[in-house]
Amino acid sequence: MQEKSKEEMEMQEQEHGGDIYSASYRVDYSVSVNPLGTPHSVRHAVMRSAGVLERYPDVKCRDLRRKLSDLLHLPAHWITCGNGAAELIYTVALARRPKKALVICPGFSEYEKALHAAGCGEILYYLCSRENEFRVEEDVLDLITEDVDMMYLCNPGNPTGILIRPELVLRILKRCTEKEVLLAADECFLEMTAHPGEHTLLGHVADNSNLIVLRSFTKTYAMPGVRLGYLVTSNRELIEKIRFSVQPWPVSIPAQMAGEAALDEKDYLEESRVLIVRERRYMRQSFERIGIRCYDSEANFLFFEGPENLLALSAKRGILIRDCRGYRGLGPGYYRVAIRTRRDNEELCGILSNIYRTAGHYLPGSEQ
Repeated sequence: MQEKSKEEMEMQEQEHGGDIYSASYRVDYSVSVNPLGTPHSVRHAVMRSAGVLERYPDVKCRDLRRKLSDLLHLPAHWITCGNGAAELIYTVALARRPKKALVICPGFSEYEKALHAAGCGEILYYLCSRENEFRVEEDVLDLITEDVDMMYLCNPGNPTGILIRPELVLRILKRCTEKEVLLAADECFLEMTAHPGEHTLLGHVADNSNLIVLRSFTKTYAMPGVRLGYLVTSNRELIEKIRFSVQPWPVSIPAQMAGEAALDEKDYLEESRVLIVRERRYMRQSFERIGIRCYDSEANFLFFEGPENLLALSAKRGILIRDCRGYRGLGPGYYRVAIRTRRDNEELCGILSNIYRTAGHYLPGSEQ
């Protein structure tokens, strides 16, 4: 067996996408942000913020929370902003201090890290299987019991992009309510699906004090360099614990101003959804022609199977993709790529086609 180079090992050890600093890449497909790019209004807001950098940020994010309140039609005091959704994932765990928690696998690695950081003694894993197309099914309800304190639920899934059926999501919420399990619903990719209103739990926050909804500006408005996320819950006691657990001034002035500008964008999200649906269809059809097995993602990325060295082969051609072997429940040969604009997507499909044709790669279970 050929030994992996230092570069290959470093790439495969990356827990998150976006490591464009370890090598030179033309296009980064490892980070799934909005393919329309950062809105111009957001860029201008960040530039304007340079004029007030001598001030401390508003620790309560008043203006940003008021805008979110108006947009979501929910009370501003139910909203807490943070330094990206990742920080809030940790903050929720620290506020709840669960002894036993449940997570869906494969899933975002920060759920487990946050639980460990909060001293969680036992983590249950619901493993989505390849045989079942990595879908969450009704048997997840069997794991939601009285001795579970907290559950992280990502919808659509990361890295699969698969949406959980709305009726099952509501059954999960009902079960969590009955068993007094805190449900942290991660909807960071939901706004880039075709019909987010059919899947969000925001409309159930008022009637469920055990529910937290997490969202991110990072993915939705293509601003990961700024770091901004928020959560919504009607649980007053939990709100106080969350705000006590978060660091002082978690959201910078540039981030607050960028967020306010992003919320003024009226057509941006709808335009991005139309683009994502069209380009995801194009990429999926192109992948299938190449012979790549894709899964049924409805997010702004594709989850697929490929040869174990595809990360290195793509990197040699200036393309960074997301190797998913580090996700619990997955192994070598699983990847995620962002949906981008047609020009970039054509380049990626051409590169993958060339890799498969010249290297003679094929997927397990397919005909060579």
